[in-house]
Amino acid sequence: MTSSLVLFSGGQDSATCLSWALQKFDEVATVGFDYGQRHAVELKCRDKLLAAMHPGGSDTVLNLPIINELSALPLTRNREIELLENALPATFVPGRNIMFLTTAALLAYRRGITNLVIGCAEADYNGYPDCQDKFVQSMTKTLSAGMGTTTA
Repeated sequence: MTSSLVLFSGGQDSATCLSWALQKFDEVATVGFDYGQRHAVELKCRDKLLAAMHPGGSDTVLNLPIINELSALPLTRNREIELLENALPATFVPGRNIMFLTTAALLAYRRGITNLVIGCAEADYNGYPDCQDKFVQSMTKTLSAGMGTTTA
C-alpha cells in the first residue's frame, strides 16, 4: 500500500497536488502550516477544499511561529512588497520550504508515510530558490539520508 503526505496550503498548487496524490496513492494525508502569514485566507480555504476533495482524510496543521519571528518580510509583516537587495521579491520567505519539508518529513516518518508531495513549480516561482528542481532534489536526498529512508 502506498501512502503520501501532501503539503497542503489551500492554494492552487497544493490543491492540484492533492488531486494528483488522491489518484496515485492508496492513502493520502495532508499537512498545513500556520506561521503567522498575512495571506491566511489560504488557511481558511483549506478546510473547504479538504471537505470537497478529501472528506474524512487525515489532516494536520502545524504551527511554525519561528518563521514569522525570523522573517520580517511582507508575507509575515505589514511591509510593502519590493525587490530585496539580492533581487528576489520580498514575498520570498527564506527557509520556509526547508522548514515545511523538514517538519512534514518528521510527521510522515512518525506515521509511516513514505512519500511527500509539495506544490512548488520552477516555472512559476518568481525567482524563489526553494521552488527550483535542484532544491527539491537536494531536499529529497537530504531528508532521506537524515532519516534513513530511501528516495523514489
